[in-house]
Amino acid sequence: MLAGATTTTTLGSTLLLSLPFFSVSVFAHAGAHESARGLPGPGYWYQRDNHPVHDLFKRDSAGATDGVSYPAVGSDGWSNGWPTQWSNDSPTPRAEWVTALNAAVARKAIPTYAPSTVNEAGGIPTYASGLNPNDASVCSGTYGCAIPGDVWNAPDGHIGISFDDGPLPPTDPLLDFLDAQSGKPTVTHFFIGSNILEQPSQFTRAFTRGDDLAVHTWTHPMMTTKSNEDVVGEIGWTMELIHNSTGGRVPRFWRPPYGDTDTRVSAIAKEVFGLTTIVWNQDTADWSLTDSPPGTSLSAINSSYSGWLKGSKSPGLIVLEHELSNDSVDAFKAAWPEIVAEGWQISSLATLIGNGTVYLNAVDDTAAVNPVQDVVLAASVGLPKSSSAAPTQSGANLQAGGTGAGTAAAAGPSASAKPTAAGTSAAQSSFGAPSVTLFLAAFAAVLVAVL
Repeated sequence: MLAGATTTTTLGSTLLLSLPFFSVSVFAHAGAHESARGLPGPGYWYQRDNHPVHDLFKRDSAGATDGVSYPAVGSDGWSNGWPTQWSNDSPTPRAEWVTALNAAVARKAIPTYAPSTVNEAGGIPTYASGLNPNDASVCSGTYGCAIPGDVWNAPDGHIGISFDDGPLPPTDPLLDFLDAQSGKPTVTHFFIGSNILEQPSQFTRAFTRGDDLAVHTWTHPMMTTKSNEDVVGEIGWTMELIHNSTGGRVPRFWRPPYGDTDTRVSAIAKEVFGLTTIVWNQDTADWSLTDSPPGTSLSAINSSYSGWLKGSKSPGLIVLEHELSNDSVDAFKAAWPEIVAEGWQISSLATLIGNGTVYLNAVDDTAAVNPVQDVVLAASVGLPKSSSAAPTQSGANLQAGGTGAGTAAAAGPSASAKPTAAGTSAAQSSFGAPSVTLFLAAFAAVLVAVL
């Protein structure tokens, strides 16, 4: 039972650029970014019918929530008890998540090679002697290698719109702009857990307008440098915070900061949490607009965007963009008229890749939420089905390499500056957050299909 809650009746070019980890952004509390995803089967996210998937959070049945009473977003009850924000160390995972991880390792679903290392002054991850980051056994996204099942490309003719690193103050002008457009288009936000705690109003606004919420880790680290347990903590706490702040919805997608993933990290996300990794095939480098000196300019971004939009519509576009600064938001606003004019089919990225279903247990921000018990054994798990599913292509066409591992066909993951985490709160170090257990020892969950 949820603590503190009561149940109611109801790619091409590789990322060999230097990674400036200590570049300072306008908003010091921002985190990093990432990308990736994988859809093993049409209409379902689960691995196999007998796959030990998950017991993610707590839910109820029909309605806009799971029937659990959570503290109001932004209240003391909501913000207390979570891991420390912007710690240099990844948050300690719940014991239940570690149990699920150990089970995945035992069934040989998680590669056993050591994490990568990186120079603190910047640079790219390096692996132990004998490990080739471009080999299918490792397949580092930083080196432009596309893991089968991870998503780098949109379907032909489509552009999936998303933003990394929020919620932050620039989220407001971004949403103001979207609200002023015809049809009030929705987008996907890859949110950082630490930023959600600091910007509850922007988080709530994005959710209530119908935008899709996805995971961008708790502290925005380079994930391939993290231990298995650290990877679980970074992902799990962010999922749980989103879950407790949206009426019980469990994110379906995540993006690794800097696009830094490999077969080990992607396997943990998928096997422990059922997450699909989404990366990108074009990069605006808008995160560097506020660097000193700037790493790019608005005119350079406009020129790049124009080239992508006027170019081939095969594959479709997944463009890396950020709600990190007013400048990065302005870059998107400047590109929007051309995005519309060039005839692309425009969608929120998660809605597009998810074929209309953006959460593991709910179609969207307003649909019924399927409850997930603390301990549930299930033979199979099915996604809620959207009645307005978007056209999609085969999973192979969504991968940058087409089939299997290989070099990304378009631009690979790009180096994104890690915003400095100033003013972090050491007070939130107790892990008794008002949350529900994600993945218990039985590591199985039932997500009743919404037909």
